[in-house]
Amino acid sequence: MMVYSGSDIGLRRDSNQDYCKTGIFPDGTAWAVVCDGMGGANGGCTASSVAAETIASILTEEYKSDMSPEQIRELITRAVCTANSVVYETACNDPSLKGMGTTVVCAVAGNELVHIVHAGDSRAYLFENDSIRRITTDHSIVQQLVDAGQLTEAEAMFHPNRNIITRALGIDPQLITDYNCEQFRQGAELIICTDGLSGYFVDNALCELVKNCSGEELVNRLIEAAKELGGSDNITVAVIAG
Repeated sequence: MMVYSGSDIGLRRDSNQDYCKTGIFPDGTAWAVVCDGMGGANGGCTASSVAAETIASILTEEYKSDMSPEQIRELITRAVCTANSVVYETACNDPSLKGMGTTVVCAVAGNELVHIVHAGDSRAYLFENDSIRRITTDHSIVQQLVDAGQLTEAEAMFHPNRNIITRALGIDPQLITDYNCEQFRQGAELIICTDGLSGYFVDNALCELVKNCSGEELVNRLIEAAKELGGSDNITVAVIAG
C-alpha cells in the first residue's frame, strides 16, 4: 500500500484553503484526509488545517492493526465528528472566523477494504480494471438537482450554484456524515480530490487521465490538467494505491 498527495493554489486564488494529510500505519494500512476550507482566506485556511490535523492526530494515536471493519468505521466517524466540534468551537471563540467550515473526505485502506467518511463536495473515486467509479455523493445544491433528474452531470459543472454545498464540517455543533466501505483489491487506486479538480471533469474524462499514469506522477498530472483547463480554484489530490 502506498499513498501520494499534492496541493496547488491554482491560477486565480490568493491563498490555498485546501489541506491534506496522509500516512501509512505500521501494519501497512494507508490513510488520507482531504479538506477544502471556506469562509474567507483566514477562515478557510484555519478550518481545513484544524480539521485535517485533528483527524490525523486521532487516527495515528488510536488506530490498531487488529481493528474490525466496524471499529474502523467508528474511529474515522468519531475523528471527523471531533474535528467538527473543534472547528465549530474555534469559530465561536474568534469573531473573525465566524462562519468558517470545510469539506472533508477521510479514507482508511487496508485488508482489501477502503473505508470513507465524507461531508461536502470533495470526492473519492475508485479506479480499477481501467474503469473509474465515484464512491462519494456530493452534498450540494447541484447534486440534488442531478439526483432529481433536472440536470445532467455535464450541465451541473456549469450551473451558477455549483459551489453551494449543503453539508460541511464546522458549521453546526453536530455533523451528519456519509460512510462508504468498498472492496480495495491489489492494483486498485483511490483518488480523493477537492472540487478544484473534479469541477473540470466528468467521470469518463477523469478515467482517461488515470489510465495513463500512477502514484506521484498521477497526482502531478491531475493537478496540471486542472490548471490547463483554467485552475480557477485550489487543487488538492491524494492517491492511495493498493
